[in-house]
Order: sequence, then structure tokens, then C-alpha cells
Amino acid sequence: MNFPKKLSDKLETRKQNKSLRLLPKQNDLIDFASNDYIGFSKCEAIFSETHQFLLDRGMKSNGATGSRLLSGNHSLYTETENYIAQFHQSDSALIFNSGYDANVGFFSAVPQKGDLILYDELCHASIRDGIQLSNAKAYKFKHNDFEDLELLIQRNPNSLIYIVTESVFSMDGDCPNMEELAAVSVKYNCYLVVDEAHALGVFGEKGEGLIQHLLLQDKIFARIMTFGKGLGCHGAVVLGSNELKSYLINFARSFIYTTGLSPHSVATILLGYRHLEKDKNTLESLRENIVFFNQIKKMLYLNPLFVRSKSAIQSVIIPGNEKVKSIAAALQENGFDVKAILSPTVPEGQERLRFCLHSYNTKEDISKVLTLLSSFVY
Repeated sequence: MNFPKKLSDKLETRKQNKSLRLLPKQNDLIDFASNDYIGFSKCEAIFSETHQFLLDRGMKSNGATGSRLLSGNHSLYTETENYIAQFHQSDSALIFNSGYDANVGFFSAVPQKGDLILYDELCHASIRDGIQLSNAKAYKFKHNDFEDLELLIQRNPNSLIYIVTESVFSMDGDCPNMEELAAVSVKYNCYLVVDEAHALGVFGEKGEGLIQHLLLQDKIFARIMTFGKGLGCHGAVVLGSNELKSYLINFARSFIYTTGLSPHSVATILLGYRHLEKDKNTLESLRENIVFFNQIKKMLYLNPLFVRSKSAIQSVIIPGNEKVKSIAAALQENGFDVKAILSPTVPEGQERLRFCLHSYNTKEDISKVLTLLSSFVY
């Protein structure tokens, strides 16, 4: 059977634009690409403790066996959700299979017909996909521009409004002024929803995220935490009121109509959170590396090329798919795993190298990779 021509044409367009995606091969380069900010995905202690934890509980199942509403709601779910709710100072926590599932489930189910969703123009694809499935109207506001947001609110005085943002944006690495945004939300009686995927394990005394770091948790309607980044495992959680949890269990299709996570996956989440509670040295190492990275890029006169960021994501703008790919390839040939982010993932002209910093990167490696970058761009 011939492959449909319309699809072949779309692939060919990607090839012509130098933007065709290919699955990368595993490598042993120095990691400046993964979201494993504090190294928990490689933590042998978490791996061993998870195995022993399951043995001590007599749990030897490989899978959940079904949806959580049928046969998949094993006892570890309750224990882990209670622990997460306490850790994040939330009334409740509901685990989803991934951050994508959590955002699609939340935004497709919670805002209703006649409601209004106002979202930052740089919000993640999973948020946008969930919004597209919603019956509510939606408008984007300019990135971190709360004057633009207020104008949209004022034009819709009779609507129930959900304001949506991220505490750390995945491509730019920057953070909104959350205190100001929370004040806007309170002023207009809106429901504020914050995706904290890239803040967990990075901000806060115990890696709780930016919202708790700023003591704003009581002003947020819902927080979405993703475990595939700072926690180094898989899954996600929606934090909010007990009523919100009950609502999502009843109406979030990405929660209802999927097999639950295995006992091993949920136990890894629980043990990851326990390590966040006590592993302050690792968190401090990450923060020191973020400061050091910013100092070196300033010393090398690279600051004008970088998006301003105090998070673990540092992006240098290098317009043009072909040019940014060539510089990424050169860095990789020198032993550093730095990935190029191409259009259409980011807007044309905003192509970039995305540096992800980790607790385990050395100061020497940071200095070397930025010195190499300087030689390639100047």
C-alpha cells in the first residue's frame, strides 16, 4: 500500500526546512541536554530502595492490570498521593500517567462552555492540546505580559476565567512574576493554574517548586507537577482541592480511560519525593552550577545571545535551523551533548541551543562548553 501523498509532502517539507525530526541514539557525551536536573534518574539509592520497598510490601506485580477506576488502584497510590499532598501543602493530589496526560485531562475537562481560558503564548503543547479539547473559549496573552492579560480580562467581565502559565518555561527557561500574576488573579476573581514541570527539584528549600518557594500555594487553583524532569522518573500529579480531585476522577478522560501506573512506577515516585526531603546537597549543587553558568557566560560576553534565566534551562538564540544544528553538531563532536531546538518547535528566527544544567555537571565542563560556544558564535 502506497503511503498517502499528503503525508509524504509534509515530510518532504520538513526535510527541505532542515527540521525533520529523528530519534537520537544514546551517547556517552557530557550531559547538557536531559531534564534530569538533580540526577535522580541515575540515583542508585532510589533504585535500590524502590526494589526493597516493594519486596517489603510483598508487591511483585509488573503492572496495574487496569484503569484506576477498575482494578488498577493499588494501595501505593493512596500512600503516595497523601505524601505528595503533604509535601506540597495541598489539600489533595491526583497522579496521572504523564505530564501530557495531566494537562490534556485537566484542560479538556475543567473549563466549561461559557468559561474563558487565558494562557501565556509560550505555554507547552500539552496545555494547548488540552485547551483545544475544551468547550471553553481561549485566548493567549503576550509572554509574561500582565497588562495584556488584564486587557483580556476586562473585555470579558462576565466570564468565569482560568489564567494559565508555567512557573518555568520549557524553551526559554524564564519565570513569570508569580506574585504579580497571583495579585491579578485575586483582583479579578480568576482561577490561576500553574504548570510546574521544570520547577520541581529546582526551586524551593526541598525542591518543592517555585510556587511554594514564593509562599503562593494558597492562591493557586491547580498546580501540575511532572515527575519526568527533576524527580527523574515518570508520571505527574495535579494538586488542588478535594473537590477538584473528585471532579477529575469523574471527568478527566485521560485519567479514566487508561491503565494505571505499575506499583514499581508509583513506588519510584514516592521514594523520589522522600529523597527530595533529605537530599539538600544535590539541590545546592544544582543552584551553584546555575549561578556559575551565568557568571561564565557574562565573562565571555555571551549574555546578549541568551534568554535571561535563573532556572536550570539556559537558551542561546541562534537563528536558522541549519546554523543552530551545525553548532550543536560541533559541540557534540567535542564531547558535549547540547541539543538544537528548531522551528517549528520554536518560532522561526527563535531557533536555539538549549542548555540543561544539572547537579552533576562540573565547573570545568561548564567553562569548557561555554568557551567552545563563544568560539563558534563570534
